[in-house]
Amino acid sequence: MLSKSRLKIWLLVLPVLAVAALVWSGASLWSRREAAERLAREAETLARQHGRLIDSELARFRLMPIVLGEYGDLVDALSNRDRETATRLSDKLGFLVRETGASYIYLINRDGVAVSASNVREPTSFVGQDFGFRPYFNEAMRDGAAEYYGAGLLTRRAGLFLARRVGESEAASGVVVVKYEFGALSASWASDPGRTLVVDANGIILAAPDEDQILTTLAPLPAAVRQQIDRIGQYGDAALEQGKYRFAGPDRIVTAEGARMIYASLPIAGTDLRLLHLLDSGPARAAADRRAALATLAILPLLLLASFALWWRAHRAARRAAERRALEEAVAERTAQLREEMGYRALADQRYREAREELAQANRLASVGSIAAGLMHEINQPVATIRTLSENALHHLAASRSERVRDSLGTMIAMTERIGTLTQEMRGFARRGEEKIGPQSLDAIISGAMLLMEDRIAKAGIRLDRSPSGQPSVLGKRVPLEQVLVNLLQNAMDALEAVPDARIAMTVERRDETIRLMVADNGPGIDPALGKDVFQPFVTGKPNGLGLGLGIAEDIMRDVGGALEITASPLGGAAFTVTMRTA
Repeated sequence: MLSKSRLKIWLLVLPVLAVAALVWSGASLWSRREAAERLAREAETLARQHGRLIDSELARFRLMPIVLGEYGDLVDALSNRDRETATRLSDKLGFLVRETGASYIYLINRDGVAVSASNVREPTSFVGQDFGFRPYFNEAMRDGAAEYYGAGLLTRRAGLFLARRVGESEAASGVVVVKYEFGALSASWASDPGRTLVVDANGIILAAPDEDQILTTLAPLPAAVRQQIDRIGQYGDAALEQGKYRFAGPDRIVTAEGARMIYASLPIAGTDLRLLHLLDSGPARAAADRRAALATLAILPLLLLASFALWWRAHRAARRAAERRALEEAVAERTAQLREEMGYRALADQRYREAREELAQANRLASVGSIAAGLMHEINQPVATIRTLSENALHHLAASRSERVRDSLGTMIAMTERIGTLTQEMRGFARRGEEKIGPQSLDAIISGAMLLMEDRIAKAGIRLDRSPSGQPSVLGKRVPLEQVLVNLLQNAMDALEAVPDARIAMTVERRDETIRLMVADNGPGIDPALGKDVFQPFVTGKPNGLGLGLGIAEDIMRDVGGALEITASPLGGAAFTVTMRTA
């Protein structure tokens, strides 16, 4: 049996251990929850970054069938059964694949047989293959255009097929198809933390960092779904079995190795596909447990000391006053040591927070580079189009079709002027140089912004009300003014993501010698706590915003002698008014 003295000691120690266990449990729960929320935010941020990149890529490749539809050699290859003509076109398509990054480009006649293909010189050439049963061919012949994702008939690789009819429906001579695979994007995402997947509506993986997981599923496919996929041959003879990535909850995925991943999911615009970004929660959970253990160890000495003091005072009340004073001095000395330790801990914590804030600030500034990356995408597409139009012009010139030559040259001149204006504006902005301000057509400025934004607004289901054409000219620079208008429309779209019956109104009003263009929405409006601070760098009301757009827009308007200000929205949400001088 335990002696009475040992029993009393245990009666004091056990409550201390119980309190320490409660402290550890609470700290661990809080730390894990905070780590999970932080990982979820990080996953969503990376998912949005990757989503913007894939949206940009798909928008670029969606234009290729349209441009190729005007390519005169396509009609010749479809109407002329001369193999040399088709082979020459195949070589040109191969050149376009190498220049643009597309996976394959091929031409199918109205009977469903491929007559030209970018891989004509490869063993798996599409030329001569029958694609008449493929859904994208039939939809394009019927409706004029089609988008379809699945596995290639010969390559067995997954991708997105973009098809467009050549000629009018009743006189259609065939279909041109551009196939885009996600391998290059997966490689570009490999350097980011975590893993990025592209899946279809049935949870079938189309892109993944590990190629052996492509065309596996996140969950077993229902029998009816599997039968429908096999019936149309969407993924060929792929097994479509459950892979190593498996759903484990609304925001959790586990791997075959047992790793628990937190993921964010975003739709890919214009498709039924979704982008998933996964982050391993294991390291964050381990770090959370370590923090909980450190917090418990930090408070345990205090608990033990308090317990010891109670035990000492309860059982040594009869000690002499000198011993009591010595004990009090020992307690005071130990308390001072603990306070000094706590001071060191507080100082270390402060330094850690400062370093983390500096790192976050550096990361925000580094993301400004994405503006330059976006400009490269803006320039690359017109350059490829100019090349195609140049070849068209040579073909029309040889056929003495001068009007078609003049149209192609006019389009090329406009595109080169656009590229020159973009590069000159970016260079001038970087040097803070002076440029001449002149009369600009407000209709042209609005049309240029709509060229970039109208399709995105329509796909987002947002109603856009515009002032009629015939607006007066204003003093300024066209590209910067378009940039301001695009920025305001983008902000309005972001604010309307979860708003039913979303609306954007763009109105123009003339006052004396100025023109006032207002962009208003019926979203939640601007946080009153931000107010005019939204024009300051890195101040934003969006969860994942950089806070640079409105500041840059205000600088542009100040540079051209105008102004950008917050005004009352007639739709009840937010409204910004751009004030410009009349020409």
